[in-house]
Amino acid sequence: MMLENLKKYNIVLASKSPRRQELMKGIGLEFSVITKDVDESYPSNMSVYDVAPFLSLKKAKAFNDDELPENYMVITADTVVIVDDMIFGKPKDEADARVMLGRISGKKHSVITGVTIRTSDKVKTFSVVSKVSFETLDQEEIDYYVNNFRPYDKAGAYGIQEWIGYIGVNHVEGSYFNVMGLPTQKLYKMLKTF
Repeated sequence: MMLENLKKYNIVLASKSPRRQELMKGIGLEFSVITKDVDESYPSNMSVYDVAPFLSLKKAKAFNDDELPENYMVITADTVVIVDDMIFGKPKDEADARVMLGRISGKKHSVITGVTIRTSDKVKTFSVVSKVSFETLDQEEIDYYVNNFRPYDKAGAYGIQEWIGYIGVNHVEGSYFNVMGLPTQKLYKMLKTF
């Protein structure tokens, strides 16, 4: 493992997301997965740009020390898509997914992932913003994607690493992996000095 300073920790990823698990493995981390259902509400007057880090911290604080292994390090994340200053979380259903994709079509939007790293004596939260530009999608393309990929577990109703990303995304400013759900470069840098 490159991150020698983390050997003393039992690393826990508090996320059911297969993409986040794949990305954590990609930077060479060994970890276990422990998840908790967390109320993902946030203050209505909060800036849309503060929501993802706020929720990642809320997820990290949801664990009591005795629920985690000894010498734990828990890593949590939350990703939001922002279109026209509105947050697009995970779609409620098929119709909601179609509406979101229709709103994203032909526009540039922001993807923000908030990440929290917590141990028994330290907490660090950060966020990364990527900007994604989409080609204009026709209704047939939106319907095909929703019917075949069922993107109900993804903020903004799309996965950049899926068909819609291949045919729709024409430009990404910032971290591609952030759009997938975990800003791996920044996370690695933060873990190196934790």
